[in-house]
Amino acid sequence: MGQEASIAEEASTDPNDVMVHAGSVTKTFGQGAGKITALDAVSVDIRKNEFFTLLGPSGCGKTTLLRLIAGFELPDEGQILLDGQEIGHLPPYKRPVNTVFQSYALFPHMSVARNIGFGLEMQGRPKSEIKEAVERMLALVQMEHLADRRTDQLSGGQQQRVALARALAPRPKVLLLDEPLSALDLKLRKEMQIELKRLQSETGITFVFVTHDQDEALTMSDRIAVMKSGAILQVGRPKEIYNNPARRFVADFIGDINILDGDLTDNGAHVILPSGVQVGALLAEGAAREGRVSVAVRPENMGLTEPGAPDAALKGRVSNIVYFGAGHNIHVELDGGGEVLVRRAQTNAQLGSEVGLTVPDTVQVLVD
Repeated sequence: MGQEASIAEEASTDPNDVMVHAGSVTKTFGQGAGKITALDAVSVDIRKNEFFTLLGPSGCGKTTLLRLIAGFELPDEGQILLDGQEIGHLPPYKRPVNTVFQSYALFPHMSVARNIGFGLEMQGRPKSEIKEAVERMLALVQMEHLADRRTDQLSGGQQQRVALARALAPRPKVLLLDEPLSALDLKLRKEMQIELKRLQSETGITFVFVTHDQDEALTMSDRIAVMKSGAILQVGRPKEIYNNPARRFVADFIGDINILDGDLTDNGAHVILPSGVQVGALLAEGAAREGRVSVAVRPENMGLTEPGAPDAALKGRVSNIVYFGAGHNIHVELDGGGEVLVRRAQTNAQLGSEVGLTVPDTVQVLVD
């Protein structure tokens, strides 16, 4: 019998380990013909002390779910618990969460230190506590030397560090981050990905991060929830999401993928490819155990061999070779139609040459 990959591993989560619980949350906007369902009975558990990412295209509902946790929106149905307590009745300023938005909303006339301490001042905290918190946050984001500088004199990356320090200063239970890296250039964005993960690890605070960037999600997250059209399609660790996507959308959305046709046999234990080659089947929840199916194979998990080699599962002709620095993308037109992508660090393949293609011993079966 084929192995089964869970679409959402939340069922096994220890309730004592849950920081944020969304239970059958539905949120709609508008009325009548213009009514839009932003979230459709979404349920998910976000664990304590983890970096959890909501990933999906624009309009999938990820920011709406973030705003519900923050209290900027209220659910039409369902409930949201924070550390086991219902928070639906609490206004945003009474929830033990803070939010960092795409625009950092810093006060340009204030110093870095004043910006970091501003929230604590508004809460009426003692001056000694504010001073201690500001010094701790300056050290955490490595900006002690810029404490007296005005924020309009800082770079984009430095401004983001100030925004993070300000949000972390009150020690919230959850930090919500709404695509905070989108305004940064590529190199700085890569640097801040490492910085964000460091901050989460050092503070132990639960981070809930919203992005449409797959690389960001894979780089920083402990777990990822992939969303589409107001629903969560799969929850898992980055390697699980990348190597064993359960849904066709997840497979196609996360990096490059080859999707091949096949026929399930042996009660879902094997897949027979069009060439007649039989490989093992890894089944997702809800996948059929017989009949025509689609399977997913990452380009780096496909290999090139001689067309008549015993291990050649498919045959084709090399149509294009693209060098991208770290390796080569080799495009192969399949005999019988279709194209696959093979990724190799080095290659002797030649344009127009006939090749055989190898696939892993076990392949992921997709649910549409």
